[in-house]
Amino acid sequence: MSCYSFLRMMMFVVNGVIFLGVWFAVGVGIWVKVDSTHLREGPGRSNSTPDAVLNVGYLCIAVGTFLLIVGFMGCWGICQESKCMLLVFFVLTLILFIVEVAGAVVVLAFSSVADIFVEHLKKWAMKSLKEDYERQEDLTAIWNTTMKELKCCGFNNYTDFNSSYFYQTHMEYPSVCCLDDKPCKESEIDHQKQGCLHAFQVFLSKNGKIVGGVALGIGVLELAAMVVSMNLYCKIGTAS
Repeated sequence: MSCYSFLRMMMFVVNGVIFLGVWFAVGVGIWVKVDSTHLREGPGRSNSTPDAVLNVGYLCIAVGTFLLIVGFMGCWGICQESKCMLLVFFVLTLILFIVEVAGAVVVLAFSSVADIFVEHLKKWAMKSLKEDYERQEDLTAIWNTTMKELKCCGFNNYTDFNSSYFYQTHMEYPSVCCLDDKPCKESEIDHQKQGCLHAFQVFLSKNGKIVGGVALGIGVLELAAMVVSMNLYCKIGTAS
């Protein structure tokens, strides 16, 4: 196999991975968009769902569309041996790589960004937990799933349910917070279960290497795509 044929094959492999990313990003975006719209517009629903949730859906769709354009440019450039398309593919991939690096630098350099995000998350979480838990079926299911999977109770701890709609209605805490897995009084609370914020932070600390490895893999893939596309750009017209 010639070097030129190998580079063409590698380009198809890279774009195949990109297209997988497209399906994932667009799928997540559509799911978030549909789910958040249902939360806003369903019977008896309020506007407690933050705009940030809906924006995440739009962001995923936008990223998926961008990746689709990038992948199309790469495949078209290979099939048609178009130096122009390969150059556009290289530039778009470079822009994406620079944006990702810049975002990582901002997150690492300005920890206050994460604090601001957590603060906004806390406001929404506390509002939905106190006002909508049990009142809205979808939000209740989200909270129950989160608390069961992370083995947590409330956002900070079980006292977040004090003065909540659920507690005022039943004068008890949700079953997921209790020792016997059924609604209970404060004396029967499972105190080993901490707030979901703390549980999520523990989860991230344990899985941080996986997240970092995925991010590193994406960066390496993008670098490989740029190297391969530039090599093909230089070899087109000279390959026999």
